[in-house]
Amino acid sequence: MPVMQIGPYTIAPNVVLAPMAGVTDKPFRQLCKRLGAGLAASEMTISDPRFWNTRKSLHRMDHAGEPAPISVQIAGTEPRQLAEAARYNVDHGAQIIDINMGCPAKKVCNAWAGSALMRDEALVARILEAVVGAVAVPVTLKIRTGWCAEVRNAPAIACIAQASGVAALAIHGRTRDQHYAGTAEYDTIAAIKAMLDIPVLANGDVDSPRKAAQVLAQTGADAVMVGRAAQGRPWIFREIAHFLATGEELPPPSLEEIRDILLGHLADLHAFYGEPQGVRIARKHLGWYAKDRPENAAFRAVVNAAESAEAQSRLTRDYFDSLIAGQPRAAA
Repeated sequence: MPVMQIGPYTIAPNVVLAPMAGVTDKPFRQLCKRLGAGLAASEMTISDPRFWNTRKSLHRMDHAGEPAPISVQIAGTEPRQLAEAARYNVDHGAQIIDINMGCPAKKVCNAWAGSALMRDEALVARILEAVVGAVAVPVTLKIRTGWCAEVRNAPAIACIAQASGVAALAIHGRTRDQHYAGTAEYDTIAAIKAMLDIPVLANGDVDSPRKAAQVLAQTGADAVMVGRAAQGRPWIFREIAHFLATGEELPPPSLEEIRDILLGHLADLHAFYGEPQGVRIARKHLGWYAKDRPENAAFRAVVNAAESAEAQSRLTRDYFDSLIAGQPRAAA
């Protein structure tokens, strides 16, 4: 099984869930790890201590019972504040601190956080040195290839990161201006990997086992990072890991298994957030599951009608049971 090392932690398999705000909460991270992800970073947590005790932040900083290593992503612009946030999260269970310099969202970039930081290389160096110096755990960094087509300075940022003591670098193969449009620049990731001694994770458009293998071969990266393709398809991690290890594709999960995975995910969301928040958050996960399936509209209409956790789970179970009952029986 291909593996990657981040500080003292062996990441096996070398298929990692990308941190995504509003998506990679604790129930989803735990599900992806159970289904084969070697590492799953938390949603972005803000570095401003004034927000640490909000309901949202407390949920984002809850890692009780999570399998190691626990990676927590922090975001901000001020070196001392980010260092303090790193210390705070380590005190609350983080075993790896990930710094976000890859988020393209306007509200993040307008605050000069996320990928906007790539415009100021001196500030990047100060942030990385402050955070690495503040904690005894590995610090990782997520970046894009640059701010815009004219400013593709990821190689310079990568060198700063390695010199600052960053333990691993994840690169989304697009500029901030591209958001998620166009195709990922794997050649840029390959060039950066060739320059560095630290592990590199390739991110962007990894949506199948064959694509993962192609990206690893093309970039020379130590791991692939999967983001949007895991939404509604958390079993993609075991599919990629199996293909990388054996060269064979796993059969898709059965309707029975998908039903059971979804029902488990719903139960975890309802327990973690309570009602009605858990029911509301579960709707988007159910919608992602259905997006590429022929029964999409009918399934969404059924489950979106549910106002309680009990009804949401019951309607999901009933819907799948009817699908399963309608399947032609396999020959004995």
